[in-house]
Amino acid sequence: MSSVPLPGNHLRGQHHVPSLPWLILLALAICVYAMGLDGQYIPNNGDELVYTHIARLTANSGHWLPLVSELDNMRNTKPPGLFWQASIVTGWGQHWQMWVLRLPSLIYTMLITGAIAWTVHGITRSIRQACVAACVYLAFFCTFRYGRPFLTSAPETFWLDLPLFALLWLRLRQHSAEGSSTRNIEENRATDHVSIEYFATFSIAICSATGVVWGLGSAYKSFALIAPAAAALWCAVLVSESRLRWRTVFQISLQIFCAALLGSGIFALWFALDPDPAAVWREFVVGENAGKMIDKQGYWHEALHGGDSSLWAQGLAYAQNAGLLAFVVLGLTWLGIKNLGKLRAQPPHIYILLAWLVVWLVVFSIPSQRSARYVIPAMPAVAMLIALYWDRIGRGWFLLSLGLCAVAMVAMGRIAWVAHDLQIGTSFELILALIAAVCGGAAVLAGAMKSQWTRACSVAASIAVYACFNFTVAPLDGPGGRYAPDISARVSNARLAVPSDFNAQFERFQFLLPGNNKFTPYNVEILANRADSTARLSGYLKTFDAVIWAQADFNEPGPACLPGCKVLATRWVVKGRHKPGEINGANLWYPHTWLFSREWLVVRADAP
Repeated sequence: MSSVPLPGNHLRGQHHVPSLPWLILLALAICVYAMGLDGQYIPNNGDELVYTHIARLTANSGHWLPLVSELDNMRNTKPPGLFWQASIVTGWGQHWQMWVLRLPSLIYTMLITGAIAWTVHGITRSIRQACVAACVYLAFFCTFRYGRPFLTSAPETFWLDLPLFALLWLRLRQHSAEGSSTRNIEENRATDHVSIEYFATFSIAICSATGVVWGLGSAYKSFALIAPAAAALWCAVLVSESRLRWRTVFQISLQIFCAALLGSGIFALWFALDPDPAAVWREFVVGENAGKMIDKQGYWHEALHGGDSSLWAQGLAYAQNAGLLAFVVLGLTWLGIKNLGKLRAQPPHIYILLAWLVVWLVVFSIPSQRSARYVIPAMPAVAMLIALYWDRIGRGWFLLSLGLCAVAMVAMGRIAWVAHDLQIGTSFELILALIAAVCGGAAVLAGAMKSQWTRACSVAASIAVYACFNFTVAPLDGPGGRYAPDISARVSNARLAVPSDFNAQFERFQFLLPGNNKFTPYNVEILANRADSTARLSGYLKTFDAVIWAQADFNEPGPACLPGCKVLATRWVVKGRHKPGEINGANLWYPHTWLFSREWLVVRADAP
């Protein structure tokens, strides 16, 4: 392959921000990710508690399989890898705490971050650029949202991407930054031939290792993920070679095909080991996977007019996943479009990263059900490309991201202030949230005023937003948002009716009132008529020992049963589901009217 300068070796602004500030920012980002791991309100998938429920009951059963659930049609909707992980880390349910369940997700995310930094350092020989890539990845909202919760994308991202990282490291050994500028074309072709022979000669070892890691990754989410992983690796191997023969293409194709078969075989062990394989087929293969290929409105109608599930929305999936750095991803895309004519002059690792991105996006544009989260395993490639072309992406794109950060920090600061006014948190907690907001605001101002700092400040401001978010919701994990230990002990054997407005939301009381498994959920969509609500609550109090009653309106002073009942405890909650029009321009600055509400733990008036 012809000699070309590698991105990152001759960056125009390399002197702008040295390595030490980036190392500090990376350390702070890791702390932000570790903070609040036990929290109720960390950004997550709304179905996290569904899978927490399945994991708890499966662990309590003392058996690996079958998976156990009390929810109708929600038992085999995910393969057992996630639930087995939960059983192991919690000691088969003996240490049932949310931070314990989420810790493996954080570890996987940090491993991915380390692989990104290691790869970019191998390309550029720059600690600074390695830290840039790592910080950019942690600044993506999809990483913050899906890289920490129990229901996560981190494990499959790590395992499915591992062969691509290995390919990058192999290519970097062959085309190092120092050597590629002095080798002649014949020497490079000889090296490429060695690469081809490496893949062909050690096909059994490579095939086995690749198949095993794909099998492990699919065991967390779906066997269907092996298809984009295999296609991306196949394309990446071929496009990063400068000299190919049909025999070699066949060998590489056969090797990757066998690896995919092995990975699928490992996944298929679920059917062999589960005592009810027919249920697995019906609920997982047909219901959870094949269902994504079918749409009642018609495939092309959904593809062209399906809103968030349309092809147009899927085309922006990487920008959507980036969150506050969405404009930076768009800037990278625009840079790529402008330089399409120079694509043939790029080094092998650029081809690998581009194949990684394109294949995942194309594959997940095929199903009728499309979502940006399906391409999360390709986000490491986005982070690396941003770091490699860091100073070539126009400054204006970073300024737009700074604007998004400014809006987000104002919103977080306002919510923290209102929470303090409602006496949910302490003054110290408010100060911490405001300090994070001020630091983020300072980064926004510095980036806007000094062009050399704009890029670094956009990443710093994004991470500051996440820190501000953590400090804003932290009071809800303190006395204002949880039940005191003595209250938990008092109702440990009580039959409780608890509110649930979404799939398995009642499962949160396993963490709020530990030691009590006698929860019966009721629909939180309370009748608007107060008299009907009073009758409903009175009925629950006759049937159950205690009721956790959700506030219907912010101005409601207490549960409808008063004074004929007793309130043992009150806690604040964040409303997660809103009716159309409930949030509007008139009340946006007053989040207490639509964001916060109370839950009352109520017993009969004659209860001891």
